[in-house]
Amino acid sequence: MAADNKPKKTIYFGYGSNLWLHQMRQRCPTSKYLGIARLKGYKWFIYDRGYANIVKLSDEEETRQESDGRQKHDYRTEVWGLVYGLEASDEARLDVNEGVAHGAYSKEWIECEFWTASSERTITEDTQYGFAYAPKGKPDTAKRPGKEDMLVYINRDNVRKGEIKHEYIYRMNQGIKDAINEGLPEEYVKQVLRKWIPEEESDANVSRLARKQAAEFGHEA
Repeated sequence: MAADNKPKKTIYFGYGSNLWLHQMRQRCPTSKYLGIARLKGYKWFIYDRGYANIVKLSDEEETRQESDGRQKHDYRTEVWGLVYGLEASDEARLDVNEGVAHGAYSKEWIECEFWTASSERTITEDTQYGFAYAPKGKPDTAKRPGKEDMLVYINRDNVRKGEIKHEYIYRMNQGIKDAINEGLPEEYVKQVLRKWIPEEESDANVSRLARKQAAEFGHEA
């Protein structure tokens, strides 16, 4: 969907480090968590800037992966993420963080399958963990999803695979923990994300750098 056709209310699909609730609170203070979404026909990878990107699969790739004999659900042909409602100020801040003006990502509105949380939730402060969402009902991904056009940051021109940035590993692992807690399928993490993201390292320096980067108001990619 073209940018000038975007819906009045911005619904954002976060599939990378914005799975991390603390980071979303820092970057988009008035954002609201809405649920979980799935984008079919795309695959997740780390591109050559060291951050997450997604690419649309060709019909041939989709058919080949769907018919390779796997007995369990194949998550390699879909991208999962968390969904947030954004005020205009949040969207403007995300544009900076995602490096839109510098060509790191472009903005598109793409139809995603959407499982809503039982109630809309605003990020709240937690004295132990920094920032989190109040734990309320998770979306039930076993039920039939709705469909919604969502804001997605994507770079279709640069689909070269790359090596993940060291501090991004920490942020992605924090996001993975939060996303699983919200109901993201663990098998998706195993089949897709762990191909690119190693298990978290215990490194205080990396943790400090990652948390600084999470709060940084400037493009990261």
